[in-house]
Amino acid sequence: MKELQPLNEQVILDLTEEKGEQRTATGLIIPESAKEKPQTSKVVAIGTIENPAIVVGDTVLFKKYTGTEVEFEGRKLLVIPYEDLLAKVVETEEI
Repeated sequence: MKELQPLNEQVILDLTEEKGEQRTATGLIIPESAKEKPQTSKVVAIGTIENPAIVVGDTVLFKKYTGTEVEFEGRKLLVIPYEDLLAKVVETEEI
């Protein structure tokens, strides 16, 4: 099995989406070309970053036009600089 290991201060995110058609509330099918790219994703790998605020498996919010998309072993991945991460998505309890 092969895996990608990011170099320097890079992070790899998983952009692989669930297959299946998406529809609007009125039932219209949304084609792939019209879908908006996600801005949240799961962290797959982290490069050599001192004291990162994230770990593999975290879901993060990242800048809209960043990184390099790659296809690797059937998965759609995004390699981005660590500084392009905006926030970590965390579950909280409702008060």
